[in-house]
Amino acid sequence: MTTRHAECSCGQLTATTRCEPVRISVCHCLSCQRRSGSAFAAQARFPREHVSVAGRATQYVRTADSGNKLTFNFCPDCGATVYYWAEAIPDVIAVPLGAFADPTFPAPKFSVYEARQHPWVHIDADVERMD
Repeated sequence: MTTRHAECSCGQLTATTRCEPVRISVCHCLSCQRRSGSAFAAQARFPREHVSVAGRATQYVRTADSGNKLTFNFCPDCGATVYYWAEAIPDVIAVPLGAFADPTFPAPKFSVYEARQHPWVHIDADVERMD
């Protein structure tokens, strides 16, 4: 069993995963760009029962382009998002890859909203694309 530890910038809010991710993806939508402060957001999804969270979290709920609501949980002290979920798949928790701070984390296998991808971003050819 693979155990990974994710945390916010100050370490107050954590998420521990106890399995391999069911999906690793990058999203190029404008909302993810704003949330991550980058040209795209990278995240890994895990079954909810294999994720433990600790610490205080503040929630922000937004409606995605799909119409589904997403609930982001971020540290009220440093502001870093540590985990989130979509109402359409409530049994899954997503964790931004950066929260793991692990350069050996497996690469994404899915890329979404590529119509909004920055032209200088290059995604491996074997990654499945969905818009």
